[in-house]
Amino acid sequence: MNAHAPDESNGDRPAVPGWRHFEHRADIGVEGIGRTPGEAFAQAALALTAIVCDPGEVRPLRALDVRCEEPDLELLLVDWLNAVIYRMAAERMLFSQFDVRIADGRLQARVRGEAVDRQRHRPAVEVKSATYTALSVTRDAAGLWSARCVVDV
Repeated sequence: MNAHAPDESNGDRPAVPGWRHFEHRADIGVEGIGRTPGEAFAQAALALTAIVCDPGEVRPLRALDVRCEEPDLELLLVDWLNAVIYRMAAERMLFSQFDVRIADGRLQARVRGEAVDRQRHRPAVEVKSATYTALSVTRDAAGLWSARCVVDV
């Protein structure tokens, strides 16, 4: 799970692109950081996978397309993460690669992963849904995007 390891040169922020978890009562916060909103959304989805298992153990064997539409980036983030959660449950898969494109309120993504292998993946918890708690999609002074929210586990 070194994809989220902090970059020593910038303090507590993950390397770009990167992701991290943040504490929130009984639930878990996910945050993706990237140079574009799409990259930040992809990293937030990777953080989502990391709640369940080590994303490095998930092979990108099968690709699925995911589409969402929402004019507001924050609402689009919740829709995106909930679409990933739904596909994880419906397809009984875990995902480790996310290619996300966002334009004009439309998100188009190709996600890659494999069927859950309980012995190899050792799933820790089941993520139920993305919430509006601590929801934000922002761009900092350096031009980096952050996409974050709390997920219900």
